Amino acid sequence: MTSPQPANGQPTTGPIGVAVVGAGYWGPNLVRNFQSSPAFRLRWLCDLDIERANRVLGGYSTVKTTASLDEVLADPEVQAVAIATPAGTHLPVAMAALRAGKHVLVEKPLAATYEEGVQLVEEADRRGLTLMCDHTYCYQPAVLRIRELMHGGDLGELLFLDSVRINLGLVQRDIDVVWDLAPHDLSILDFVLPPGVRPIAVAAHGADGIGAGRACVAYLTLELSNGAIAHIHVNWLSPVKIRTAIIGGSKKTLVWDDLNPSQRISIYDKGVDVSAADELGDEQRRDLRISYRSGDMVAPALVEREALRTMVDEYARAITTGTPALTDGRSGLRVLEILQAASRSLAEGGTMIKLDEGHMA
Repeated sequence: MTSPQPANGQPTTGPIGVAVVGAGYWGPNLVRNFQSSPAFRLRWLCDLDIERANRVLGGYSTVKTTASLDEVLADPEVQAVAIATPAGTHLPVAMAALRAGKHVLVEKPLAATYEEGVQLVEEADRRGLTLMCDHTYCYQPAVLRIRELMHGGDLGELLFLDSVRINLGLVQRDIDVVWDLAPHDLSILDFVLPPGVRPIAVAAHGADGIGAGRACVAYLTLELSNGAIAHIHVNWLSPVKIRTAIIGGSKKTLVWDDLNPSQRISIYDKGVDVSAADELGDEQRRDLRISYRSGDMVAPALVEREALRTMVDEYARAITTGTPALTDGRSGLRVLEILQAASRSLAEGGTMIKLDEGHMA
């Protein structure tokens, strides 16, 4: 592995010094994975609650704790920062880290708004630093395989994608179910779509059946640039937990069941074939011939690996090579754009909202 490139362009030998900011829900998972990665050396855990940070690290850790972000950013041994704080703090914390010359990893969402996310992407670009969004689900072995199949054309032209993410979940105080759960599915959609295909419009419908003051059940419909459609169902109120996606292609259809460890992916050579008009005789041209194809089902073998560990490895690769991460700041921006448009659609009763074709690609 080549040496990490700090802001001054001088390579640093050895593992990348990293600090985790935030010791709450997700921070401990980052701590564990950075500590187990040979590419990194965890130097700091920063949290306003020092006792909580110390509990996360345990009694025998040599990692330093602090409540001061400035103290972390002043350490020349820290080349990278991972931020696991509330979304509303992502802009000031990540901006401070970038301006201190640190590479930055941010939990989803990249920022509280699309406009704030743009500021972070532009700052990272100006300074030649890595800005990565931790869309953890994208690094699951099943999703990585789906991306490979989609980009390789194995399924044919994308016709539709239908995703369901429902369970009896915690009703959030500050965000609705779209902002809580849909970022996972939107980041996966962005990750697996074949080159040249992107969402161009979104409509959202939601309901608050329990009087929570925000949507607890929602349905997002996205129009894609190739004429295909994507549908996402998110729900806090379901008594059963379902995490599935069906991706229909012109050649094959893929079913992903995230809760079935023995067969997460099934690929069906089963679908509908339509004869092109120029293949038909004069008498048949007025009626396109539809035929049904029923072939084999294949369940590819997957090597199980913690998605967060793969994400950490990708962060190291992006830093050391100076090339964008698979889920870089721009992918975070694309997800934010759809979320904001979906919120607007909800407020307008399900109107189809066009996405800005001039957004940062």
